[in-house]
Amino acid sequence: MRHHWLLLGACGWVLLILIFVRNLISIRAVDDYGERPGQSWTVPGTKVVKPIPASNPEKQLPKPTHQSSVVPTASDWQAVAEKRIELLSGVCKNSSLRNLTHVSISKFVLDRIFVCDKHKILFCQTPKVGNTQWKKVLIVLNGAFSNVEEIPESLVHDHEKNGLPRLSSLTPQEITHRLSTYFKFFIVRDPFERLISAFKDKFVKNPRFEPWYKHDIAPAIIRKYRKSHRDSDFAASGLHFEDFVRYLGDVEGRRRMDQQFGEHIIHWITYAELCAPCEIHYSLVGHHETLEQDAPHILKAAGIEQLVSYPDIPPGITHYNRTKVERYFSGISKRDIKRLYARYQGDFHLFGYPSPDFLLN
Repeated sequence: MRHHWLLLGACGWVLLILIFVRNLISIRAVDDYGERPGQSWTVPGTKVVKPIPASNPEKQLPKPTHQSSVVPTASDWQAVAEKRIELLSGVCKNSSLRNLTHVSISKFVLDRIFVCDKHKILFCQTPKVGNTQWKKVLIVLNGAFSNVEEIPESLVHDHEKNGLPRLSSLTPQEITHRLSTYFKFFIVRDPFERLISAFKDKFVKNPRFEPWYKHDIAPAIIRKYRKSHRDSDFAASGLHFEDFVRYLGDVEGRRRMDQQFGEHIIHWITYAELCAPCEIHYSLVGHHETLEQDAPHILKAAGIEQLVSYPDIPPGITHYNRTKVERYFSGISKRDIKRLYARYQGDFHLFGYPSPDFLLN
């Protein structure tokens, strides 16, 4: 009998260990989202791109909500995609928001757009919304690698070696032709949640291969925007989210700093500044919050669904987390939050995200 109870106890311990290991693996998968090797993709051939037809401008625009992008069934996705473009077009025509939504198609914008000539696709990079996986898709489609597992992580963001040409590298005539005929898309997420992601990635985790965020950009922001500081405190305390928010909301004061920071600001500037969506007529806009549904439909709309697959997304990683947003903004003054919203208001309206009244009021 004693041996029987010992055996039952041992089985119980084994079961507990297995549950712990499974949970640990799940957590690691979420942390590595966007930076880990994806599933294997192959390119057996080519297929004609079929852009989404223009929607009827007289249709009623969807109300801004984090759930407005949810796709209940595959058959409804086409209508959702059309409403997103319709909403984008309608907001672009709003003269009161013009200063927040319209930017010229500059070299800076063209530098953000990657080209896949083989399949006539343009992808505008909007950092902190899972762009790594889409860049891997294009690298494979361009023929540099036969599948994603072969792509070294260090190569994905090395734009000199990853085989992804930028639109800015082409002649004006070539640029005009591609903008008018290619399938064009980009991905967005709630603007404030994206800023939190940028702050965590660049100033809290601070990847070793990007030391300038910690050693150059953070001290510059602290010196200008922290109410009281000592140079000796920089390394110990690091950049606070409050400092980051104050910097982002200072429309006039940060411009000289942004020029100093160069292209590193792409992780937190607006979608309008990155992709010029009111000047470039995009075929589709995907939402990070519904990426599980959006990704396969984007591939199908681009005519490449038989050539590539988007990798599995860790459960819950794309869902909007209001609790997290409230926690990060809990120590921020209403004045600074309102100034921040004033800067990103165009992004909220262009893509149907509700204003964060729970923070503003």
